[in-house]
Amino acid sequence: MPIVSATSAPSSGACRAAVLRASLGVALLVGSSGIAFGAASVAAGFSVAQSCALSLLAFSGASQFALIGVMGGGGGALSGIATAAFLGIRNGLYGMRMAPVLNVNGVRRIIAAQITIDESTGVAIAQEERGRQAMRWGFWFTGFGVFLFWNLFTLLGALGAQAMGNPASWGLDAAVPALFLAIVWPRLTNWVDRGLALTAMAASLLLTPIIPAGLPIISTAIIAIAVGVWKK
Repeated sequence: MPIVSATSAPSSGACRAAVLRASLGVALLVGSSGIAFGAASVAAGFSVAQSCALSLLAFSGASQFALIGVMGGGGGALSGIATAAFLGIRNGLYGMRMAPVLNVNGVRRIIAAQITIDESTGVAIAQEERGRQAMRWGFWFTGFGVFLFWNLFTLLGALGAQAMGNPASWGLDAAVPALFLAIVWPRLTNWVDRGLALTAMAASLLLTPIIPAGLPIISTAIIAIAVGVWKK
């Protein structure tokens, strides 16, 4: 049986440093996109304070963009909230996956719920081969990092857009669909997914002149559910 020396095995400190580097890289990259949210939010008619409050309290990029996109396009608050809530359902599924790994209670459980997002869950799961402790580091480092940078850049983007005078004239409303496209496109890995995306897009465009703003996006969930049942 080969003998592995203590020096050949990666130390806990080295492992933590590696996870920290990965977490900070993701946090800075994702968090910096908060500047687009801040600018788009002000362009949609929200104040700087409202934009920052959304990032602090909601802290779910896709849901936040959906909310300001619907309301900025003339939709009501209920339509915007419903659309954002549909997109936020996935965070609850992430919570179910991470709960046995984190094993936290009380205030820490509330904090963990707030930073349970795509990135914190993704980095945590990527550390699975390194052990449960590395997964916890990945979750907390990434979650707090994204939260810090996202809120900081939201403020900078909102202040910058406000200083422009009329943000709408700069075409910042295009940031919402552009970011959604950037998020969705890499995940369309097969023709079924691509066909579903195109069908949903076409249905949404056809329904836009007929039903109130926000509802076309919500209605496409029926198409996604139908395809999901068919694939089974």
